[in-house]
Formats: sequence, structure tokens, C-alpha cells
Amino acid sequence: MSFSRLAALRARLELPVVRKATGLLEGRHRSVFSGHGQDFDDMVDYRPGDDISDIDWKASARAGHPIIKRFQKETNLRIILALDTGRSMATLTPSGETKAEVAMFLCEVIAFLARGRGDHVGLVAGDAERLVQVPARQGTQHLEQLLRVAERQLGLDSPPADLGRLLQRVLTTATRRSLIVVVTDEARPHPDDEMDLRRLRTRHEVMVLAIADLKPTELTSSKGVVVDVDGGRLPDFVRRDRVIRAEAAERVEERKKAVAAMLRRRGITSTVVSGSEDAVDALIDLLGRQRRVRR
Repeated sequence: MSFSRLAALRARLELPVVRKATGLLEGRHRSVFSGHGQDFDDMVDYRPGDDISDIDWKASARAGHPIIKRFQKETNLRIILALDTGRSMATLTPSGETKAEVAMFLCEVIAFLARGRGDHVGLVAGDAERLVQVPARQGTQHLEQLLRVAERQLGLDSPPADLGRLLQRVLTTATRRSLIVVVTDEARPHPDDEMDLRRLRTRHEVMVLAIADLKPTELTSSKGVVVDVDGGRLPDFVRRDRVIRAEAAERVEERKKAVAAMLRRRGITSTVVSGSEDAVDALIDLLGRQRRVRR
């Protein structure tokens, strides 16, 4: 019998937490499909209380009174996990876990909650050289397979990250309005990704789950040799030098503020996750925030 990620996750999660997160996901469903669903149904006379954004002005001009487009409501949420599989996801988090481990835990939690609601979940995973897709479907077997595919893409031997390439693939494949959950590391999205995020946000609801970096300058030599996944061994003097440590911390904070400002401009909610222990709380906090940004 094959290992079930969702069954193992269920044993880790407390029922009140599951209920709260599921309720918040239901609220996110209403946000994604606010105003109308996806499928056109009929043209009807406007009535007080109807959403004025649904008024068809050309049809209204011909009829001489307001006419609205009526849509059929969606019954299930469509979720696309946009998973960054660059080699930086193999580095450590403040909890001591790898980012890949935390990323998989987040994907498992979202899949678990979606399964309970009967939602469709799909996957687009990628980096600078690879792109892998799993169409959005329902069911335990589908979700278990999706999670296995995601796990196989993560590792120290992965190519460098290219979040822009990943976002562009999501743009071309997610044809129905969806909740796009971007799982990446704390260094992203990069300012160069803003245009892709803007385009994605005009079509979908978007959330970013960024996984925190364990700063190499905070490690001591007693914890072993520090190796950067792209640049090789980090010299010991870099970690010992207070000036370098302070400058590095300042650059990190500047980058974080720039990313946060960019996401706010685009009406995208985000959070930083330090490890699997705080992952569920971070996800609940993210789902619970109310967006008040108009497109």
C-alpha cells in the first residue's frame, strides 16, 4: 500500500484548526467568484440590489432600460498551486527544515482542505529549465498523485529558479477564474515579476506563500560549513564580521520591503512562513485577511 500524504497530514492537524481553515477557504471562494460565476446564463432586467458591474450597456441602450447579464454560480473553487522548484528551495529555513519540506507541507494542507470541500486542485511547478503541469481535478487519488509530482521536482540538483517563467505558464494554462497560490522562497517575487503578477491578478485571485530564509550570517562555525547553493562555500569571516552581517541584514530588509510594496500595489495577499510549525497559522491568517483592493 502506497504512503498517503493526506492521511498522515490528517493525523497532524487538530479538528478545530481544520474547521477554521475550511471556513476561511469558503470565504475565499466567495471572494474569487464575487459578482458572478463563470458561465453566462441569460439577459434579464436590472433590479435594485443587482451588481451594477453586470449591466450590459449596449443591451440597455437598445431596450431603453437597464439590462444585466446573469451568470450561473460556480459551486466549487478551482485552486492552482504555482510551485517554485528552483534549487534555492533546497536551502534551510529558520526552523532548520528545508524550504522544500515546508513547501510540500503547505501544498499538503491546501490539498487536504480542498478535498474536504470538493474543490478542484491543479499544479504548475517549474524553474529555469523545467515546467510540469497537473490539470485541476477533484478526489483523493488525484491529490495524492499531484503531491508526488510536486515532491519529485524539488531538490538540491534542481535548476535555478525562474518565477517569471512559472507565472507565465500559469497565465496561459489557467483559463477559468481560479485561486492561484504561489509557493516560493522569501527572495521572490522579484520586481521583474511585477508585470506577470499584474496580468495574473486581473484574471484570478492570487496569494503568495513565501518561505523564509535561514540567514547564513546567523550560523556559527559550530553548525558546520555553510554552502550557498549557487556560490559555493561561504567564508567564515563573512559570518564573523559584524559590519558585513549588518549590511547583509539591511539588504535583506530592503528586499523584503520592496517585495511587500509590489504585492500591495497589485492587491495580492502574502505571508512569510518560517517552518511547518507556523505554516497552518500563517495560512489561516492569510486566508482570513479581507482584500479591499479594486481591480
